[in-house]
Amino acid sequence: MTLFGFLLLDAVLLAILELLYLPLYIGSVQFPITAAVAAVTTPLLVAEAGRISRSRRVAGAPLVLWFAVVLVFGVFGPGGDVVLLGSDWRTLLLIAGGALPSALMLGIVLAKPAR
Repeated sequence: MTLFGFLLLDAVLLAILELLYLPLYIGSVQFPITAAVAAVTTPLLVAEAGRISRSRRVAGAPLVLWFAVVLVFGVFGPGGDVVLLGSDWRTLLLIAGGALPSALMLGIVLAKPAR
Protein backbone atom coordinates (compact mmCIF):
# COMPACT_ATOMS: atom_id res chain seq x y z
CA MET A 1 0.00 0.00 0.00
CA THR A 2 2.96 2.34 0.36
CA LEU A 3 3.40 2.34 -3.42
CA PHE A 4 -0.23 3.38 -3.79
CA GLY A 5 0.34 6.23 -1.34
CA PHE A 6 3.33 7.40 -3.36
CA LEU A 7 1.21 7.29 -6.53
CA LEU A 8 -1.40 9.50 -4.90
CA LEU A 9 1.24 11.89 -3.57
CA ASP A 10 2.74 12.04 -7.06
CA ALA A 11 -0.68 12.85 -8.54
CA VAL A 12 -1.08 15.75 -6.10
CA LEU A 13 2.41 17.12 -6.70
CA LEU A 14 2.09 16.83 -10.48
CA ALA A 15 -1.25 18.61 -10.46
CA ILE A 16 0.15 21.50 -8.40
CA LEU A 17 3.26 21.85 -10.55
CA GLU A 18 1.26 21.67 -13.77
CA LEU A 19 -0.98 24.44 -12.50
CA LEU A 20 1.90 26.64 -11.43
CA TYR A 21 3.64 26.38 -14.80
CA LEU A 22 0.46 26.59 -16.89
CA PRO A 23 0.80 30.33 -17.64
CA LEU A 24 4.39 29.85 -18.87
CA TYR A 25 5.64 32.13 -21.65
CA ILE A 26 8.73 31.83 -23.80
CA GLY A 27 9.35 35.36 -24.91
CA SER A 28 5.92 36.62 -25.91
CA VAL A 29 4.54 33.19 -26.89
CA GLN A 30 2.29 31.16 -24.58
CA PHE A 31 3.92 27.80 -23.92
CA PRO A 32 1.64 25.44 -21.93
CA ILE A 33 4.05 22.50 -21.81
CA THR A 34 2.40 21.26 -18.62
CA ALA A 35 -0.61 20.07 -20.64
CA ALA A 36 1.71 17.68 -22.46
CA VAL A 37 3.26 16.63 -19.15
CA ALA A 38 -0.23 15.90 -17.79
CA ALA A 39 -1.13 13.92 -20.91
CA VAL A 40 1.87 11.63 -20.33
CA THR A 41 2.20 11.33 -16.57
CA THR A 42 -1.39 11.01 -15.38
CA PRO A 43 -2.19 7.96 -17.55
CA LEU A 44 1.02 6.36 -16.28
CA LEU A 45 -0.18 6.84 -12.70
CA VAL A 46 -3.54 5.26 -13.57
CA ALA A 47 -1.82 2.32 -15.27
CA GLU A 48 0.43 1.71 -12.28
CA ALA A 49 -2.50 1.93 -9.85
CA GLY A 50 -4.36 -0.55 -12.05
CA ARG A 51 -1.37 -2.87 -11.87
CA ILE A 52 -1.45 -2.70 -8.08
CA SER A 53 -5.15 -3.58 -7.79
CA ARG A 54 -7.99 -4.58 -10.07
CA SER A 55 -10.42 -2.44 -8.07
CA ARG A 56 -12.04 0.46 -9.91
CA ARG A 57 -11.55 2.72 -6.93
CA VAL A 58 -7.84 2.02 -6.66
CA ALA A 59 -7.19 2.25 -10.40
CA GLY A 60 -9.14 5.50 -10.77
CA ALA A 61 -7.90 7.18 -7.59
CA PRO A 62 -4.92 9.00 -9.21
CA LEU A 63 -7.19 10.44 -11.91
CA VAL A 64 -9.86 11.57 -9.44
CA LEU A 65 -7.29 13.05 -7.07
CA TRP A 66 -5.43 14.83 -9.89
CA PHE A 67 -8.69 16.29 -11.19
CA ALA A 68 -9.79 17.42 -7.72
CA VAL A 69 -6.45 19.08 -6.99
CA VAL A 70 -6.47 20.87 -10.35
CA LEU A 71 -9.96 22.21 -9.72
CA VAL A 72 -9.43 23.20 -6.08
CA PHE A 73 -6.00 24.76 -6.48
CA GLY A 74 -6.94 26.24 -9.85
CA VAL A 75 -9.96 28.07 -8.49
CA PHE A 76 -8.73 28.77 -4.95
CA GLY A 77 -5.07 29.18 -5.85
CA PRO A 78 -2.15 30.38 -3.79
CA GLY A 79 -2.81 33.78 -2.25
CA GLY A 80 -6.33 33.85 -3.63
CA ASP A 81 -5.11 33.89 -7.23
CA VAL A 82 -7.30 32.18 -9.80
CA VAL A 83 -5.02 30.05 -11.97
CA LEU A 84 -7.72 28.39 -14.08
CA LEU A 85 -9.57 30.88 -16.22
CA GLY A 86 -12.72 29.76 -18.00
CA SER A 87 -12.01 31.72 -21.17
CA ASP A 88 -8.39 30.62 -21.55
CA TRP A 89 -7.56 27.82 -23.97
CA ARG A 90 -4.67 26.66 -21.80
CA THR A 91 -7.08 25.71 -19.03
CA LEU A 92 -9.08 23.48 -21.33
CA LEU A 93 -5.90 22.02 -22.76
CA LEU A 94 -4.60 21.10 -19.30
CA ILE A 95 -7.83 19.51 -18.15
CA ALA A 96 -8.36 17.66 -21.42
CA GLY A 97 -4.71 16.64 -21.63
CA GLY A 98 -4.74 15.17 -18.14
CA ALA A 99 -8.23 13.74 -17.87
CA LEU A 100 -8.99 12.27 -21.31
CA PRO A 101 -5.89 10.07 -21.76
CA SER A 102 -6.19 8.99 -18.13
CA ALA A 103 -9.83 8.03 -18.58
CA LEU A 104 -8.88 6.03 -21.66
CA MET A 105 -6.10 4.31 -19.70
CA LEU A 106 -8.56 3.54 -16.91
CA GLY A 107 -10.84 1.87 -19.43
CA ILE A 108 -7.94 -0.14 -20.82
CA VAL A 109 -6.82 -1.21 -17.34
CA LEU A 110 -10.31 -2.24 -16.26
CA ALA A 111 -11.02 -4.08 -19.52
CA LYS A 112 -8.09 -6.45 -19.08
CA PRO A 113 -9.09 -9.78 -17.59
CA ALA A 114 -7.93 -10.53 -14.06
CA ARG A 115 -4.96 -12.89 -13.81
